[in-house]
Amino acid sequence: MTDVSLGMPQLPAPAYPAETRARLEKDAAELIGRYPDSRSALLPLLHLVQSEDGYVTRTGMQFCADVLGLTTAEVTAVATFYSMYRRKQCGDYQVGVCTNTLCAVMGGDAIFEALQEHLKVGNSETTEDGKVTLEHIECNAACDFAPVIMINWEFFDNQTIESAKQLVDDLRAGREVAPTRGAPLCDFKATSRILAGFPDERPGAVGATGGAGPASLAGLLLAKDESLAGQVIPPEKPRRPTGEEPATHPSSHDAPLPSSASDPKHPAGPIAEEGE
Repeated sequence: MTDVSLGMPQLPAPAYPAETRARLEKDAAELIGRYPDSRSALLPLLHLVQSEDGYVTRTGMQFCADVLGLTTAEVTAVATFYSMYRRKQCGDYQVGVCTNTLCAVMGGDAIFEALQEHLKVGNSETTEDGKVTLEHIECNAACDFAPVIMINWEFFDNQTIESAKQLVDDLRAGREVAPTRGAPLCDFKATSRILAGFPDERPGAVGATGGAGPASLAGLLLAKDESLAGQVIPPEKPRRPTGEEPATHPSSHDAPLPSSASDPKHPAGPIAEEGE
């Protein structure tokens, strides 16, 4: 008879050390105080515990449940729904390569494949040194800069296979890497704390920004009639003489129009029988 193992129920998540919990409780109280309903603070709290552990651990979810008066099932349902919350240990730098249509056509697919080979990792896998986690992203919302890579949610535009390889090599070597636009790069834990809603205290980080590119702005300028350059004006439709009624067409529910085969008055005339 084959033994059947029903498995053991999962033990409760271990608690944070007292000092860590006290520090997180202070931060959590500040976040919760921003909302009229405490459970609305769940998203920033998940970022908070992610900034502590580098990903959302069972201990982190239990902490969120405790301070918000929720069940762990309710917290888990949210943590597993959003891809921005990591459920396993990941690297200091999340390197996301856009493989949606435009970026893919412009080279995103080739970049992603090249980085997998270069780093010797698959999708959502981390390098052995714990520095880089590689993943493909459906859209970075920066199509006019395609192909685009995001590292810890900062933009690196107009990438090539070689520039992407250099980026990850620099990250692994500890060299400074500057985004194309936006705030200076920081590691994933620091990024998570900023996303939780705490200020970025690095000098000049808040003032750093980046705007949309010319391709993104062209449609906006035309919509505001601020620039007519390149505007396409469709040819004007011929107007009907005053008093003339528009032609009517039967819908799909009406009887079909007479064809040349059945209508002697049709310009093409009736179809003659073979041999006539």
